[in-house]
Amino acid sequence: MKVIVLGAGLLGVTSAYFLRQQGHDVTVVDRQASAAAETSFANGGQISVSHAEPWANPSAPLKVLKWLGHEDAPLLFRVRADMRQWLWGLQFLRECTPARTRHNIGQIVRLGTYSRDTLQQLRRDIGIAYDERTQGILHFYTSQKEFDGAEAPAAQMRELGCARRVISADEAVRLEPALRHIRPQLAGAPYTAEDESGDANRFARELVKRCEQDGVQFLMSHTVTALRAAGGAIDHVEATDTEGRFLRLRADAYVLAMGSLSPLYAQPLGISLPIYPAKGYSVTMPVKGAAMAHQVSLTDDEYKLVFSRLGDRLRIAGTAELNGYDRDLNRVRCEAIVKRVEQLFPGAGDADQAQFWTGLRPATPSNVPIIGRSKLPNLFLNTGHGTLGWTHSCGSGKSIARIVSGLQPEVDFAFAGSQ
Repeated sequence: MKVIVLGAGLLGVTSAYFLRQQGHDVTVVDRQASAAAETSFANGGQISVSHAEPWANPSAPLKVLKWLGHEDAPLLFRVRADMRQWLWGLQFLRECTPARTRHNIGQIVRLGTYSRDTLQQLRRDIGIAYDERTQGILHFYTSQKEFDGAEAPAAQMRELGCARRVISADEAVRLEPALRHIRPQLAGAPYTAEDESGDANRFARELVKRCEQDGVQFLMSHTVTALRAAGGAIDHVEATDTEGRFLRLRADAYVLAMGSLSPLYAQPLGISLPIYPAKGYSVTMPVKGAAMAHQVSLTDDEYKLVFSRLGDRLRIAGTAELNGYDRDLNRVRCEAIVKRVEQLFPGAGDADQAQFWTGLRPATPSNVPIIGRSKLPNLFLNTGHGTLGWTHSCGSGKSIARIVSGLQPEVDFAFAGSQ
């Protein structure tokens, strides 16, 4: 079967790889010149099953109100005259109940565990390298209140098989000596040994090479302009090539993996996707003081920041700003990340050489992605992964490949269009 994958980010590339493994003739279309050049370009680098508590949880509404107007807030709603933002916000509030939070954590953990296992198997199968580290992920809290509030969702994660083990502050410092500077402030530190980290952009580019060797075609610098339906199904995709020429691309099946742009292409087809762009920031800087720099991947839960070591680089990413499709760098938010790094790990990174980046994460109100069938029989969805695109990429890609192939997915998850 001929399949067109729309989007060459992490989700598009993994979809293409696993579709090819199922024997399909696969073409990937993306507007950028290289794969993973947008939201997948400079993310936090974590494969983090343990990072499963959704933004929408019982404590979120008061926090969001408290953070309104604070330019350095971890989660900033920048209120706009945008009906899509308001509708998304109302859905977000509905997901903040204890029951919905518990349900969503279950979905996120099950998909995350399956996806991490799939990534590990892929690494064994093809020997892909991407500055990966398998030392686990250590969450740390400098607020006792935040730490106490995290225990209930952590307990649920453990029930679901995610070994998120609470360790003492002294044990945390033994595991990651770079934390010694803040040892007196540490309230607690859950550790998940099975979690990993690595360079998502490098992974995607290396997987593209493997896909091309296996016969997948990549139409890069091709801009999708519309999906056209006829007779109750997708008839073709309209696009322009590198020279601006108009193209019609036809296939038997289509996979929409265009991140935060997905709802813009689905809406004209009568498909409403509850996805809104959540602008995330990252800072990448070279290691300056090796003795002060972390080796283990870390999550600062109070400030909603993640820290990954990518070879001789430090990657710090996080925060979320709901401000439409605006990609301007907010210097206040960038500098807040650098300030926090200096507080925690003084002298670890060369801030003078810091590279700032921002990308639009495709966020659903529940933080649960949309994977599966649409109401059109030959259009499939693999989108809405929010902050967990890297964590969920391999499991989502393998699952959508099985669904397109008429096979049952291997993970217990609420796939779109399933009976």
